[in-house]
Amino acid sequence: MTDDEDQVAGLLLAAGGGRRLGGRPKALLEHRGHPLVEHAVAVLRAAGCTRVHVVLGARASDVRDRADLAGCVLVDNPEWERGMGSSLRTGLDSLTGTGARAALVSLVDQPGIGAEAMARVRAGYRDETSLASAAYAGVRGHPVLLGAAHWAGVAATATGDRGARAYLREHEAEIALVECADVARPYDIDTEADLVHLE
Repeated sequence: MTDDEDQVAGLLLAAGGGRRLGGRPKALLEHRGHPLVEHAVAVLRAAGCTRVHVVLGARASDVRDRADLAGCVLVDNPEWERGMGSSLRTGLDSLTGTGARAALVSLVDQPGIGAEAMARVRAGYRDETSLASAAYAGVRGHPVLLGAAHWAGVAATATGDRGARAYLREHEAEIALVECADVARPYDIDTEADLVHLE
């Protein structure tokens, strides 16, 4: 493992309760015979993240029981119902002091974004001031790479379901956009209709 590999940690936000899915936690939705959270961890690992922190919330004990998350750092977000912002803050806080110099932030409900897109954005890492984001036909999306120098600023503005959006808007000029539309489809699994995307 090179130093560079260990410096970019995968941060998977998997705490959502699936409110529009009848209260089925997204982490436990089945995809290719495994819980979605397991699939998402495998994608981060395939993209080169040797350290993966997973933020859990809804039915966290069930997720721990049913998903194979061996080797991951599992982080409980007791405030998961307050939205993705609280999970992002919890996840970044869990990385502080670990030696990670950047976080590759991934969402559990985007299985159309695979390892190739993740690896492209991860390659945007230069140092702890790095900011990089996937783009789809020029429009910014996920995953996002946040250098450690930005974590405090992101955490201070991450509220509700907005995550890092406000901070990234303020720092637009610093973000390296990485086009990924040729290798990924950035749909979300939010509603019953979206379940057609799962295999």
